[in-house]
Amino acid sequence: MPEVVTTTNLEGIELLRRGKVRDVYQLDSQLLIVASDRISAFDCVIPNGIPHKGAVLTQISRFWFDRLADIVPNHLVTTNVDEFPAQLAPYRDTLAGRSMLVRKADRLDVECVARGYLIGSGWVDYQESGAVCGIDLPSGLPMAGQLPETIFTPASKADDGHDENISFAVVEEMVGTETANRLRDLSLRIYGEARAYAEERGIIIADTKFEFGFVDGELILIDEVLTPDSSRFWPADDYQIGSSPPSFDKQYVRDYLLGVDWDRNPPAPELPPEVIEATSAKYLEAFRRLTGQELPGMGD
Repeated sequence: MPEVVTTTNLEGIELLRRGKVRDVYQLDSQLLIVASDRISAFDCVIPNGIPHKGAVLTQISRFWFDRLADIVPNHLVTTNVDEFPAQLAPYRDTLAGRSMLVRKADRLDVECVARGYLIGSGWVDYQESGAVCGIDLPSGLPMAGQLPETIFTPASKADDGHDENISFAVVEEMVGTETANRLRDLSLRIYGEARAYAEERGIIIADTKFEFGFVDGELILIDEVLTPDSSRFWPADDYQIGSSPPSFDKQYVRDYLLGVDWDRNPPAPELPPEVIEATSAKYLEAFRRLTGQELPGMGD
């Protein structure tokens, strides 16, 4: 069993924030983003880590940042630990494969969500109102069906608590009309490009969310991008309209937790080995399908 990294402590390096999965460190004008192997479900961090999860998230993001660079610039400087600042050298083994050195951006507090299929909270919303996040849709659409057109459903970005869906008009009030239009147009274009590529690899990207920020007046893509944690990935060969397809993420974790006596309040219960193994395998499969490669270091 590989080493599982559920937390990082880089002595002498300023910890800016510790999220559910990522630890972010301040390095002058740059940030170090370390993807741990933590996993959360129902807004609770699970005691167990998932082997390889942090590396999968980092390397999938790196893959997409490289592939999408002609569409939108991004914050990535390097994922190569040999190119990290000297003060990080003592932590090389911990950081290798799971860390990104990035430019520090002024983050926009908008979750830019692109939806191409009717599922999850969108399906619930549609059943109740015939709309998704206030966007009216034709009647009679099925669960997990492809939408007539991809829709942009932004949400407020919250460091603590739940993000909340907001209207496009609210986005305009937050960031201005010009920037709001760019956020919408870029989100839809990136999603469209990524969805077409993923379909060739046997993956349906049902929906995803992006984050953007400004560096020296330039709007750039930041955070993670098109990973199993920020997107809903479905295996195309198991996809059926009318039912919720299996996904390349924490499905095994959710299914297990729904079957045990837990009230969904912290602390969360520990996971059995078979659930951990199955979840890790799904993350690794997502990486292999998208990139056509094995995760770096898997042969070590």
